[in-house]
Amino acid sequence: MSGSGPEAVAKRDPAGPPPGGTSAPGSEVATPRDYPWGPAEDGLDQPYWDGLVAGELRLQRCGQCGVWIWGPQWICGACHTFDPGWEAVDPVGTVYSWSRSHYPFITELADRTPYVTVLVELPAAGDRRVLGILTGADAESVRIGERVVGHIELDPGATWPLLRWRRETTEGARP
Repeated sequence: MSGSGPEAVAKRDPAGPPPGGTSAPGSEVATPRDYPWGPAEDGLDQPYWDGLVAGELRLQRCGQCGVWIWGPQWICGACHTFDPGWEAVDPVGTVYSWSRSHYPFITELADRTPYVTVLVELPAAGDRRVLGILTGADAESVRIGERVVGHIELDPGATWPLLRWRRETTEGARP
């Protein structure tokens, strides 16, 4: 998959053209589009997106009690301290639930229908669950309990990469 993965993501210029910007005719640089993903305006989830750019899956973990937190929060829900930090997590887990979509809920997915969204439980993060699209030729036959591995992709023209999942036994995934 050319143009994806940590190597391609690390080369992205965060100060590049604004979403929806254009480039000169004949330019070889893809221009960012206004995709419906990326950091929230309040900056709470910025470390998650920065982690993807760096080739890592990062989730919050309370520095006081050690509980894993997802989605991002300003305060730990377990001990109520304002001490959640961000840690890299091994993106390996099991399919907790899944859904096949035949309708492109966002225009960026119009050419990818049907697609399978999976809710993945991460043992390395206290069994927190993270959503993503399952990729690979065999995505149609997904089963609850299957092991999957996360990989990071940067769509052509996108500003921010996305975490995607594939079966652990799929070619190119971890053994």
